[in-house]
Amino acid sequence: MTIALRAAQILVVLVAASVPAGAQTRTELLDRLVHAYPDFLSGHDGKQILWRDGTAMPVDDGIDDKSFNQRLRDASILDQLRLPYPVGASAPPAVNADPGRFRNEAFFKKMYGDCRNGAVQRNLVTITWLPRSWGKAVQVTRINGVAGRLEEVSAEIDKLDPALRAAAFPIAGVLSCRPVADTGKMSMHGYAVAIDLNLKYSDYWLWAGSGKSIPYKNRMPQEIVDIFERHGFIWGGKWYHYDTMHFEYRPELLAR
Repeated sequence: MTIALRAAQILVVLVAASVPAGAQTRTELLDRLVHAYPDFLSGHDGKQILWRDGTAMPVDDGIDDKSFNQRLRDASILDQLRLPYPVGASAPPAVNADPGRFRNEAFFKKMYGDCRNGAVQRNLVTITWLPRSWGKAVQVTRINGVAGRLEEVSAEIDKLDPALRAAAFPIAGVLSCRPVADTGKMSMHGYAVAIDLNLKYSDYWLWAGSGKSIPYKNRMPQEIVDIFERHGFIWGGKWYHYDTMHFEYRPELLAR
């Protein structure tokens, strides 16, 4: 085998290792991300995400062998897209299949602001959640049209059978400037782009105890999940570390 051929084989392996599972190419993943946030992202060059204000942000940290916990606590932008999100009805998640729980904090903080200095709060607008069923005021961010999308979600849920829409109110909250319990990183609630629905219909992996495996539980109607997904929100019930009350705006994981 020639040195040149061996070098080419090594290059192929390295490129393949840098592409998250479930995607055809690195370029495809980054195209999807740019397409999901057109108000903020202008493009990418394969190595950096290019923001419309001229900022360039690296998409990878060059570490391909991170553990699951390392990705949770120190995700790159590409790590965010590493696990494919299953749209529609799906089987209980496999061990550590948590599509969307890998989040690059710098990326979301630049887009939505830092709730600890009031930047998120300056972009809050008020919507009425389920006007026909509950009718309470809720504050969410206007950035990326999230408020308008939640109003559309609300209108669709309000048309469901009463037995189904009962799982959607009273809500457990939207804005909450706090870290995620098991990662120490800012929750998506800290950016006012996530909503928790009725606690009485909800299940959370940490409530299941501390066994070697996590028994899957869910009481959230699929009809509600489908509505959220149509408007760009992913559901925490599709995580192995499930949080079935939780929905967050992550259109990059739903783009096809």
